[in-house]
Amino acid sequence: MEVFETYRPLLFSIAYRMTGSASEAEDIVQETYLRSQDTPPHEIRSLKSFLTTIATRLCLNYLNSAHVEREQYIGIWLPEPVLTVDGVVHPQEQIEQKESLSYAFLVLLETLTAPERAIFLLHEVFDFPFQEISEIVDRTPAACRQIFHRAKERLAARQQRFPTSAGKQREMLESFLHACQSGNLSALTELLASDATAWADGGGKVRTVTRPISGREAVARFFLGLQRLLPVGLTICIEEVNGSASLVGWNGEYLEWVLQLDIQDDQIQNLQTVLNPDKLAFIHQQLQPTSQIENALDMADK
Repeated sequence: MEVFETYRPLLFSIAYRMTGSASEAEDIVQETYLRSQDTPPHEIRSLKSFLTTIATRLCLNYLNSAHVEREQYIGIWLPEPVLTVDGVVHPQEQIEQKESLSYAFLVLLETLTAPERAIFLLHEVFDFPFQEISEIVDRTPAACRQIFHRAKERLAARQQRFPTSAGKQREMLESFLHACQSGNLSALTELLASDATAWADGGGKVRTVTRPISGREAVARFFLGLQRLLPVGLTICIEEVNGSASLVGWNGEYLEWVLQLDIQDDQIQNLQTVLNPDKLAFIHQQLQPTSQIENALDMADK
């Protein structure tokens, strides 16, 4: 058990990036442990490869079944947000892997097929050699190499060239919040890119828009309109979520939503809000009451 615990952060990191679901990643890690107990230790050459193989194949099985479920999902589907510290979920996680944890990157991964996602992540993010990956996904090393390069080119074409610094991210986030709370349409509009798009995932359990809202003016008016619908006493905090400053809305002890901004060229490009309570369960457990008090931004003072 102690040896398995050594690899738990790695397995969770792979499963979360593969599935976009923290709760599902936890289940996959637990199932990996249970399945690993059926194999005598003397038959395992490399425990790391053995556990990664089980976890990756469970992820592939999940994604194949989830494809049907997501076609029936009500409204917009977004990944589950996770609380991070210095860009990582677990202290044991490599700091070099934090960029692949960003919300924008997770959304991009959704454009890849399940095998492409597995091969790309294992090689690019977790530094597995193609020979080892080929055994995990049951393909030849040459095929894995080809799939990897195809996936990398597809992602590179959509990724922003210059990542936004943590300081700039927080500055833009605070400016956005202030503009919304003060009802300043002009200031809010200036923060948004001309083709800014707002996405909201309520999963059919929380009333929200079921299609993206596009265009600077439409997005600005939409968020200003939401101000009138916010519950009395709502507390908004800034937390590091998926490696960047994000807004977290609390109604008492109830976590209402998490809002993340995708900033490109010093303008807000995408605004992604998760309201589905099922997708907020994991991060709700991560958040501590003390962090709410320290980071709370009193709406009445804004």
